[in-house]
Amino acid sequence: MSARAQTLVQLTEALVDLLDRRAAARGVSRSALIRELLEQALREDRSAEVSDRMIDGYRRVPQRTADDVWGDLDAWTETNTRRNLAALADEETQSW
Repeated sequence: MSARAQTLVQLTEALVDLLDRRAAARGVSRSALIRELLEQALREDRSAEVSDRMIDGYRRVPQRTADDVWGDLDAWTETNTRRNLAALADEETQSW
């Protein structure tokens, strides 16, 4: 277990009540629930930050075509869509 630091956070009575009820329902302490919720919020915040940076990168240097080192994504998508639709049509016409 990593070292822990204690911090003081001021909360409304209503929020403390909600935390206590949720903690009791999960069978954990208020502190454990606060840590869990804070870690989750920070993970989501980091994930949003990474997504924003990726979007910003594509805005600064937009992809001109669907071509990349693996080939033409548009052509691949079109070909596979047609194959899948044909396979579905064949399945619908087969009698079991």
